[in-house]
Amino acid sequence: MESYFIHNAILVNEGKQFPGSLLIKGGLIEEIFNGPRPGSFVLPDACVQIDARGQILMPGVIDDQVHFRDPGLTEKGDLYTESRAAVAGGVTSFMDMPNTLPKAVSQGILEDKYRLAAEKSLANYSFFLGASNDNLEEIKKTDPSKICGLKVFTGASTGNMLVNDQLVLEAIFRESPVLIAVHSEDESIIQANLSAYLDRYGDDIPVEAHPLIRSEEACYKSSEILVGLARKHNARLHLLHLSTAKELDLLDNSIPLSEKRITGEVCVHHLWFDDRDYADLGNRIKWNPAIKTEKDKLALMEGLINNKIDIVATDHAPHLLKEKDNPYTSCPSGAPLIQHSLVAMLGFYHMGKLPLELIADKLCHSPAILYRIRQRGFIRKGYFADLVLVDMDAPWTVAPENILYKCGWSPLEGVTFKSRVNMTWVNGHLVFDHGKFDESVKGQRLEFDIR
Repeated sequence: MESYFIHNAILVNEGKQFPGSLLIKGGLIEEIFNGPRPGSFVLPDACVQIDARGQILMPGVIDDQVHFRDPGLTEKGDLYTESRAAVAGGVTSFMDMPNTLPKAVSQGILEDKYRLAAEKSLANYSFFLGASNDNLEEIKKTDPSKICGLKVFTGASTGNMLVNDQLVLEAIFRESPVLIAVHSEDESIIQANLSAYLDRYGDDIPVEAHPLIRSEEACYKSSEILVGLARKHNARLHLLHLSTAKELDLLDNSIPLSEKRITGEVCVHHLWFDDRDYADLGNRIKWNPAIKTEKDKLALMEGLINNKIDIVATDHAPHLLKEKDNPYTSCPSGAPLIQHSLVAMLGFYHMGKLPLELIADKLCHSPAILYRIRQRGFIRKGYFADLVLVDMDAPWTVAPENILYKCGWSPLEGVTFKSRVNMTWVNGHLVFDHGKFDESVKGQRLEFDIR
């Protein structure tokens, strides 16, 4: 494996940014220098030297919520195409959800997905085991050093893996040996709201009604119950893709993330869009949970800043455009985002809303802490060299010709970003270099510390 010496970079890491340089050797971060390399330090033979020329060097992004659609739904995306888009966007590790075909509700099916990823993924990977109403024994077999967590749907979404038996839910919180990540919406409230809109509109419900059907009440009621279960059983609960201001009242920012048992995340689209955008983008921004009001969007941003919200993810969920063109009731929820998540978050930096140090924390450091990922998420000696080099002054516009998702579209088409990902290293391998890929080395299975 080649060695790399990156110099003249601005390192953004662990609450600081400083001019420095870094040596990658054997897939790991070998040395870090605050400033230029000391003259007495000898570089390895055949070391590739990269002059970063003032670009930002930060840890690779860790995205804990993606749907790469592999196996079974690969007309929308697969582990190769979507991981390729990920590394082009600076994402070096991902955690994929279980609502594929077959559904990943057993240890055997889960291991089949790991074998697929070992063959196809350019980024590092982990997979959630899915919960169902009848797989508690499979859940109890989960090895917390090898699996990122358990995924529970309390609101039905793509793939319909709804857990709607309260006794089962109670048992899951009592017995799960791993973090429980939940899609939190109350299905009974959603169905009552949907019924009322079907009576009024039939199948042609306007997409603007989506956040009224999958409402604040549906999100809050479910999350409140889940938080109660987590506290009762001292379980590790992670509330995925928070979408309302009200749910922030359930979260605590008074203790360090490493000690939290109840955590929350926000997705890029809930920070970027609000319900006014349905008029222009329609079903392209139909996600579950729904994008809601400007008030919710602003509160989620504030929750990110004040540490009530712990991490940022994408819920990357590609569908074909022809599916998105269907009427509301037959249009699937979800959209692709992973190629653009980092540059979108850096867009908030350029707008003066977020500092670079916080962006690195919420995209890189905090996911590693929350999931207890071994030797990743930081620029530290001895850690895997998962790194991204970003030019902060290289404007470009999202357009079909530069979109790498297999589905071929993005809800961000037409947006001009000021930052550009130039290089991405995964385990010390330069997989993405100014638009070109070296796919000769695949990503690795993530491992997790037990404590």
